Amino acid sequence: MNKSTVTDIEEDEENADGTREDTITPMMYGRQPISTETSKQRKTKKFILSKYTIYETNERMYIVGSNKRETMFRVLEIDLTVPQDQLNVLEDNVFFTRNEIMNVLAGLEDASDMGLIKRLTGYGLLGFIKFTSVYYLVVVTKCSQVAVIGGHFVLHIDGTELVPISNNYKKPDKGSMEAKLMQTFQNLDLSRTFYFSYTYDVTNTLQVNLLREKLKAVGRDDISIPSGIEDYNEMFIWNNFLLKPIFSCIETVYDWFQCIIQGFIDQVNVSVLGKNIYITLIARRSHHFAGARFLKRGVNTNGFVANEVETEQVVADMTLTPFHKPGNGYFDSDRYTSFVQHRGSIPLYWTQEASNLTAKPPIEINVVDPFFSPAALHFDKLFQRYGGGVIQILNLIKTKEKKPRETKLLKEFEECITYLNKFLPDDKKMDYVSWDMSKASKQDGQGVIEFLETYAAKSVQKTGIFHNGKDFKSTAIQEGICRSNCIDCLDRTNAAQFVIGKRALGVQLRQLGIIDNSFLEYDSDIVNILTELFHDLGDTIALQYGGSHLVNTMETYRKINQWSSHSRDMIESIKRFYSNSFVDAQRQDAINLFLGHYIWKEGYPALWEMNTDFYLHNEYVTNGLKRSYTHWWNTYHVKGLKKLLTEEILEKNNDITKEKTILNVRGYPGAFDNYWNEYYAPRAVTWITDLFVFNMNSTRRYHNLATNSKEVSPFLSRKQSSFNKKLKLITEAQGNKKQDKVNIELEAVNEKFTSYDEIELCDQQLHNIVETKDTIEKHLENFLPYELPIFHDEWLLNHPSHGHPRRQEFDNENRDEIGDTPPIVTSASYLPKVSVDLAFYQNVVDIDSYEAQSDYEMITNLTTMSVDPNEEQKYSDAVTNIRREFAFL
Repeated sequence: MNKSTVTDIEEDEENADGTREDTITPMMYGRQPISTETSKQRKTKKFILSKYTIYETNERMYIVGSNKRETMFRVLEIDLTVPQDQLNVLEDNVFFTRNEIMNVLAGLEDASDMGLIKRLTGYGLLGFIKFTSVYYLVVVTKCSQVAVIGGHFVLHIDGTELVPISNNYKKPDKGSMEAKLMQTFQNLDLSRTFYFSYTYDVTNTLQVNLLREKLKAVGRDDISIPSGIEDYNEMFIWNNFLLKPIFSCIETVYDWFQCIIQGFIDQVNVSVLGKNIYITLIARRSHHFAGARFLKRGVNTNGFVANEVETEQVVADMTLTPFHKPGNGYFDSDRYTSFVQHRGSIPLYWTQEASNLTAKPPIEINVVDPFFSPAALHFDKLFQRYGGGVIQILNLIKTKEKKPRETKLLKEFEECITYLNKFLPDDKKMDYVSWDMSKASKQDGQGVIEFLETYAAKSVQKTGIFHNGKDFKSTAIQEGICRSNCIDCLDRTNAAQFVIGKRALGVQLRQLGIIDNSFLEYDSDIVNILTELFHDLGDTIALQYGGSHLVNTMETYRKINQWSSHSRDMIESIKRFYSNSFVDAQRQDAINLFLGHYIWKEGYPALWEMNTDFYLHNEYVTNGLKRSYTHWWNTYHVKGLKKLLTEEILEKNNDITKEKTILNVRGYPGAFDNYWNEYYAPRAVTWITDLFVFNMNSTRRYHNLATNSKEVSPFLSRKQSSFNKKLKLITEAQGNKKQDKVNIELEAVNEKFTSYDEIELCDQQLHNIVETKDTIEKHLENFLPYELPIFHDEWLLNHPSHGHPRRQEFDNENRDEIGDTPPIVTSASYLPKVSVDLAFYQNVVDIDSYEAQSDYEMITNLTTMSVDPNEEQKYSDAVTNIRREFAFL
């Protein structure tokens, strides 16, 4: 064998990181594929394929997949002798070591007349696409890390390539249908905002992923979370159409091919006294009814709405890397929390015609459905995906207009919610709130933020957050969802979701024991970096849907830098108008082709020749059973997740124990998670400055921007004002239900603080510092060099003065108050009874204890320890030095 053909597979004497499932035997190449029916997919966790090298002979194409350590290999075979419009893919579930795979490739090269040609090396396979005749394999050629969750990397696609499945491929002519469709396909840039992970399911939320693992530990794989969705969430798999041709060929599709999502993923680090808190923001766009702004509005017949995005906020204390506690834990770390929101277009049949070149085309309601069937389907799916809890609807469109436009939708949407709520059980009725955010933003003051803060406190309290625990009983679950919308679900919606996310972040940090109050101050480091995250998320979703960045940002609604922000808003409005008028049609064609909504057929119109793609996104069923107009929801979807787990797990005394985990988890404790080889990448030598965790955006950079060297807590505002105090009182009123008392306090705050409140606060703070300094100095003057300021248990009698010049003066000053025997603590008297708070220091060094400490005075537990009298002089000198250093400070 010519080793130059497999230069990417170098000799290595390293041991394999996984055991084989089958005995290694030569592959039976050229066999017929298995049954054409889609079979249940089997996923191997012993090692994960992360590198793919494609070789080709005149009859076969071979894809050699290897793990990260490049110690174990598998081979996928594609038959090139079948007609080009057919796909024949084969794989034996056989694992090869390095030497064995080199022998296999050498034999293939010797057996082929043209030899074994290496085509390319990739880092992901996305599936197959056929335009007119030839299948193409979509390969990820470049990727970069953007986040780490529980030790599992999340990657961004930076480059892709189409590999034709043909042994006599010729580049299509420029004007041919094949070339035009290929060009249209490539108009959807896969190197922007597409993400995947080798070992973590990015299509589902953290709550779903961890609860599924817990169900495995108790042997209840029969319970589906969410109801009816057993594996990847197909709604967010953007390459679902590309994967369809392969399901009928092999049973290990997900071992070889990656599921990708479109949306936004970013991660930041919050430094709290050396502890690293990771905040990860994940936005998943639905591939159903996806497209450009004016071309995709409202809802389709299947209940999917335009610009439907699920936003997840994961907050984790990265003291430990994985989802597991030390000591062979199984997805039991209590250092992971998450919170999920939803945005999507108003679920009615409505459109806007963009051809008249106006910035705000009129809104038309095309079809009036008295039973609101598509909306019913949409909300039923929300019940299904989010645990059957109450659906909160925050409608931010205008409520009053001189010329009806948005108000057309307002009236129809409210009738829709009223009708659907009429039949729901009382505890499941949707919580609808309509608020004119545009009107509020034009008024003086901070009315937008005040309303949203109040609503956010109520919303997060209703749904709760997900907080992982060691078992089902100790795990907190989010049940329900807050669905926000405006007209585009971009600017106003993004601002509302930021404020709700800010409130959820405070609750998450409080649950982790990081802070003791869930209110986070504006202009603090942590809120500033969360603002950046949501700003980037909003810009990304706006580019994907509207063709421009956000027009109105949080600076607009908080009225910060209004001149510069107003200029930026005007520029982005112009960009959005241009994109909607001249570019969106091409983007829509690319999306329709990529997602499989349009499939070329001989004699049918080309994609770009169609006047509308309405029939590509809407399916009408003329026969079969119809859904009830009154009982419009699925009974299984509205059953609360908490109630389900209580009935099926807790009441049956089937909670997680180590014995059950050993019994139900195959390969426990070493084979259930491959995070070690994923996070701590072997065979990799790099500079520390190149590491993702080193370059991650962090609150530390705010310290470098500070005007003074004093470090400020990331939870304290750098611009103290009465506004934060007012908002804190508002949110506390929502949580404590003491509105009357707080209203009085609010009035007092408004009267007390003036426009010079920041100057007064700074002056007060300076006064406190000086006063504290004077108090400490005065206190220190009462101690002699050989005295230690500490509590003691009894009066100490007859101690010599050691010739100190101030001893007599001290005795005379205090004799009237304390009598003839002043309680002076010297080293000699102190040494026999040294008091040490053992419990406090034990908690400090115990990494398994994450509970927030209460006041020190409340937990002090002193234990008497003996000290060798021979160490008296040494101890006395040490005490003297400590006193001098303390006085110096």
